[in-house]
Amino acid sequence: MSNSKPTVGSIKTLFFYIVLFHWSIVLHGQQIEEVHPGIFKITAGSPAAFTPVSIAASKPSAGALQMLPQGRLPFSLSDVHITVNERGVKVSIPLGDNEQLYGFGLQIGSFNQNGLRKVPIVNDYPLNNLGYTHAPLPYYVSNRGYAVLVNTARYCTFYCGGNRPKDNNSDQEKRSTAVKLSVDDLYRSDRQPSGDVLVDIPNVKGIEVYIFSGRDMRTAVQRYNIFSGGGALPPLWGLGIKYRVKADFNEKDVLKAASYFRNNNIPVDVIGLEPGWQTAAYPCSFVWNTEAFPRPQEMIEVLGRKGYKINLWEHAFVKKESPLYTSLFPYSGDYLGFGGLVPDFADPQARHVFASHHKQNFVDIGVSGFKMDECDNSDLRFGNARWSFPEHSQFPSGIDGEQMHQLFGLLYQKTIFDIFRKKNQRTYLDVRSSNAMASSYPSVLYSDTYNHREYVEMISNSGFSGLLWSPEVRESGSFKELIRRSQTAILSAQTLYNSWYLQSPPWLQFDKAKNNNNQLLPDAGANEAIVRQLLNFRMSLIPYLYNAFYDYYKTGIPVFRALVMDYPNDDKVFNLADEYMIGQDLLAAPLLREADEREVYLPAGIWYNFNNNQKYEGGNTYKLSFGLSDIPLFVKEGTILPLCKPLPYIDKATRSELVCRLYRASPRPSWLFEDDGHSFDYEKGVFNKVKIFMERGKPRLMRQGAAVPARYFLDKFQWIK
Repeated sequence: MSNSKPTVGSIKTLFFYIVLFHWSIVLHGQQIEEVHPGIFKITAGSPAAFTPVSIAASKPSAGALQMLPQGRLPFSLSDVHITVNERGVKVSIPLGDNEQLYGFGLQIGSFNQNGLRKVPIVNDYPLNNLGYTHAPLPYYVSNRGYAVLVNTARYCTFYCGGNRPKDNNSDQEKRSTAVKLSVDDLYRSDRQPSGDVLVDIPNVKGIEVYIFSGRDMRTAVQRYNIFSGGGALPPLWGLGIKYRVKADFNEKDVLKAASYFRNNNIPVDVIGLEPGWQTAAYPCSFVWNTEAFPRPQEMIEVLGRKGYKINLWEHAFVKKESPLYTSLFPYSGDYLGFGGLVPDFADPQARHVFASHHKQNFVDIGVSGFKMDECDNSDLRFGNARWSFPEHSQFPSGIDGEQMHQLFGLLYQKTIFDIFRKKNQRTYLDVRSSNAMASSYPSVLYSDTYNHREYVEMISNSGFSGLLWSPEVRESGSFKELIRRSQTAILSAQTLYNSWYLQSPPWLQFDKAKNNNNQLLPDAGANEAIVRQLLNFRMSLIPYLYNAFYDYYKTGIPVFRALVMDYPNDDKVFNLADEYMIGQDLLAAPLLREADEREVYLPAGIWYNFNNNQKYEGGNTYKLSFGLSDIPLFVKEGTILPLCKPLPYIDKATRSELVCRLYRASPRPSWLFEDDGHSFDYEKGVFNKVKIFMERGKPRLMRQGAAVPARYFLDKFQWIK
């Protein structure tokens, strides 16, 4: 056993560990240890050097893990079997009857993974629900209150129940002997999958399996997130609106767009520049295109005075003419990606070269963040082998192409994030690939698939795995569809409009060809007013969201999460992917495409429709209608919901007047988090906590601490009874 001593709470627990240690030697040579309270690591054989855990950016907070309630696994660790043979490794983990499984990263097309075969491989164009995804985590969580991370960067397969070994005792389940007359009948499962979760990991000599116990499902996810370094806390401005301009916009175009937003009271915090800001892209030069942007620093300063941050698109493949090429050549893979060098981000020297260039040429002149594109892998959509590097690539650090594909997005985030951390400056990044142990990265995933139903479901899926997801808004088939997508966007981790091929904002003309021909909609002004109202709601929600993100950082509770995480014993939410919680008190139920109504299931308790204050009894399903300017949102009874008066942007000097909605005569206290909003000083305790509560029948605001200037002030309150 490891020299690391397990936490022992009683003689009974100590006896358990003695027995367990005995078993780990006698049986498969598996080493079992409690690496942190409630987190167990099982090791067999010789694990690989490059894994999600080995490259993790942040260390877990031992104090935060100690604060979590003690968990209990529904199975014995001695029932987890690992076999190492010539093929690789097989892991077998018990699965109970009627147990529901979720996770595997940013899954597209599936939610409840029970009974499915998942192959979590990084890819930008998922097909047929195989498990291919932008964030392919070898990780799942159960509604019985535990999570499992198979710590590998190899392509592997999870069989989530239903595959049973043969039994000499003829103890097989009884099935109908009727002849199957249709394909649906033949392949439909007629029983609840159980038995074991089987994991097949070829071409490895050993493995580490981490098991996170929990009092319930949410506690297990908390343990995983804290083990990953704690949840990300974005800068305050990151929770505002991001707008990416057309790819070929020049400095004049960008300044014109910036003026449009301010002149028309459209709140925007971040302007994103697409590939045209560089002299070359696909692969990238990482050099300003001075014909289009002759004075980049001056432009950034001008925009900064108007309250804008700048985000730059790029991908990591380096063009031969780039000033980075020569320095990175010895620290890159032996094959090209997109025709450019592939930096070996597993090598600290490669990260240093790449980061130094970005710091000096971009971050130091005011760039606030980056969009890290094409760090996933795809040949499925285009069948183009030049799109990325092959799996048999070799890198100087010793990592190979397969492992690099799985970890590339994670290492890319680490490279860029370290620039800002060393400057004590927070950022909010866009990224198209990630993996396990990414909870602490302030990076929001995105996708080009653009299926609205999938975009909503990925909000729910992201919460299981310590990921943030942005259902960005681009083109639409109608203005109503654009608004339904916008309603989803304002109820997500990042509200983003991506107009990389649109001359004008999509609410002025949703049709691409007409937009670029300057044929705006006849009712563009009325459309703009609806969008303004939705975006102002997002801005008003920022105090609530910011506190929820602080809780995520401190306790590991995801801000956006599926209902099953809060109601793990309610079988009506086991497969409910198009509704989700936002923080502790809000439930979102977005509408899809051009729908005017939808069925909304509300779990136990009393809930209020945010728009008309209608009260609903939980445990029931309702068919409800929502207008274009409505917010598909429900508030839990007993909530004090702090909403600030909307502002056009957030900066260091922003002060917010709060309008608090009180949903009951005697609501629970509500909390807000105050810090400078842009540095990491909160990690040193430089922040205030603000409590909003009832006293003698009236709401009060009480500030705990005076480490930073007050940001929130109580203006008025509204009773919702």
